[in-house]
Amino acid sequence: MLFQIISNTPKWVFALFAALLCLGLTQLRTRRLGLSRITLLAAGMATFSLYGTVSAFAAVPTALFAWLAGAAAVILILVNRPVPAGTFYDGASQRFTVPGSAVPLALMMGIFFTKYAVGVTLGMHLTQANDIIFALTVSALYGAFSGVFAARAARLWRLAIAQDRLQLAVAA
Repeated sequence: MLFQIISNTPKWVFALFAALLCLGLTQLRTRRLGLSRITLLAAGMATFSLYGTVSAFAAVPTALFAWLAGAAAVILILVNRPVPAGTFYDGASQRFTVPGSAVPLALMMGIFFTKYAVGVTLGMHLTQANDIIFALTVSALYGAFSGVFAARAARLWRLAIAQDRLQLAVAA
């Protein structure tokens, strides 16, 4: 059955997997990033996970609320945590030095494999799309993935704002 599932998977899914894997692997090494790239990554992953909710559970209007609740809960839990050790913001270049981490890779793969598993499940049992428990659970999971990316971006934005304020105070 696994061979049949994989052989019936559209080719673009494998290309998307490869792209996400490559993007996630770049997160393993220390790198310098601007605010726009950090924001785009969070927005892109939120869009991908929200699309997973909307495309699979359009018949369950509360699925969007579950996605939002999952995202909000994780944001509230993580947003006030300190940035990882080794994270620096250079106000002059407006760039961050961010240490490598496997977390973004794990989250990207989590979103991808959740979407893949939901697609396979719905392909085999379309009635699951109307199952409220299944829809709310998966939607909240998608939201939680997005919440981690959003909280990370918010923490970095806060670091940049604090650093800019500090530089203004020192200059005055």
